[in-house]
Amino acid sequence: MHRNPPECLFPCVFTDSGISEVAQLRLVNGSSRCAGRVEVLHNKKWGTVCDDGWDLQDAGVVCRQLGCGMALSAPRGARFGQGSDHIWLNNVNCTGTEAALSNCRARPVGDNNCTHGEDAGVECSGTSLRLRLMNGPSRCAGRVEVLHNQQWGTVCDDNWDITHAGVVCRQLGCGTALSAPGRARFGRGSDRIWLDDIHCTGTEAALSDCRTQPWGDNNCNHGEDASVVCSESGISEMTPLQLVNGSHRCAGRVEVFHNQQWGTVCDDSWDLQDAGVVCRQLSCGTALSAPTRAHFGQGSDHIWLNNVNCAGTEVALSDCRAQPWGENNCTHGEDASVECSGNLHPSRHCGPCAGRVEVLHNRQWGTVCDDSWDITHAGVVCRQLGCGTALSAPGRAQFGPGSDHIWLDDVHCTGTEVALSDCRARPWGENNCNHGEDAGVVCSGNLHPSCHCGWCRDRAGKLLAETQLS
Repeated sequence: MHRNPPECLFPCVFTDSGISEVAQLRLVNGSSRCAGRVEVLHNKKWGTVCDDGWDLQDAGVVCRQLGCGMALSAPRGARFGQGSDHIWLNNVNCTGTEAALSNCRARPVGDNNCTHGEDAGVECSGTSLRLRLMNGPSRCAGRVEVLHNQQWGTVCDDNWDITHAGVVCRQLGCGTALSAPGRARFGRGSDRIWLDDIHCTGTEAALSDCRTQPWGDNNCNHGEDASVVCSESGISEMTPLQLVNGSHRCAGRVEVFHNQQWGTVCDDSWDLQDAGVVCRQLSCGTALSAPTRAHFGQGSDHIWLNNVNCAGTEVALSDCRAQPWGENNCTHGEDASVECSGNLHPSRHCGPCAGRVEVLHNRQWGTVCDDSWDITHAGVVCRQLGCGTALSAPGRAQFGPGSDHIWLDDVHCTGTEVALSDCRARPWGENNCNHGEDAGVVCSGNLHPSCHCGWCRDRAGKLLAETQLS
């Protein structure tokens, strides 16, 4: 006959191998199998647990044993209704590392001075925390709402960022996070604000696994409701954004789409940091300038944003702090603008992927000096243009001298940059060069057979052949 090991609170059931199984456990009267009144099976009868000393550490063991994630709360006072049979456990004291509730210290089974008005409960993160996105264009974009105490409520945007949004998107099976808008981007909620000051590492399986203030404890209003836009939302860009009236798509008056209408951004406090976020969101490289006073002409509709204040790390302009949508004291004579580095191109002597390198700055094209110019720098240009890999980095104006500004000199790229403008270089326009030193590139993509520069054509053909053979 087997004797019970000292760590078992209950008579342990042994298999043929002699390994004990933990006592059966269930949660009753909750909204899911991962929330409810705690009940354990002893002598073939279900019974409750008294809430004397019951805390989140004890609840955590229950959640882990049931495969329900982490403990959200450890309700006392028969929150999930009173049981009617035995009260099996009292003064439960878990360290938090136990695999089962039956491994925790407690009074002997059935020894208690409790009533069923003291039955202990548990809420786990597994399926007890319901999560939804409201008022968006699809189930994968909208205002974040969580269910607690049978009531839906919102999340405050204090500390809210793309990491937290990523946890929400993953939990909902909505792909990755595109943006984490605050300031009630998808409208204000009307019920409780359940969560504030959330801190996620980004590895959590559910928002409820992140550190946060206690449920309902916040210093927020619904104008600060947090939102999420996930990759499966059908929204192609984080927040619809465009640059209008410029010479190309990466320069112009900033316009944002809100409430099904395009509108402008007021230039109050508008600076290069804010412009940088716009350029990044539009995949237009880095910000060259942040013109104010309707530099690209005045808009005619709403002025949606004012006093924009970006940290510079945001994924989208909508993630930056600003006054509430439409609240401003501006006119269209103060419309904000942006010039980004995005439109870099080679002059087209040898097809779209070979030629003299030119960059746009202050609405003027100019060349790059060949001082320190090499295959690493050429590689960044080719990648930025979608032209494959660099075959050569000719200098000395091999594709002919330019005639305008020499914008860049002493460029230093590591080779990992997304755009040439991300590389270190002298300030714009500062150089000791002449156009006989204009830099060029020859990329592997779409090389035209009638390339004007014989040396480049021959060299490129040789390198292309070598590439194909290797």
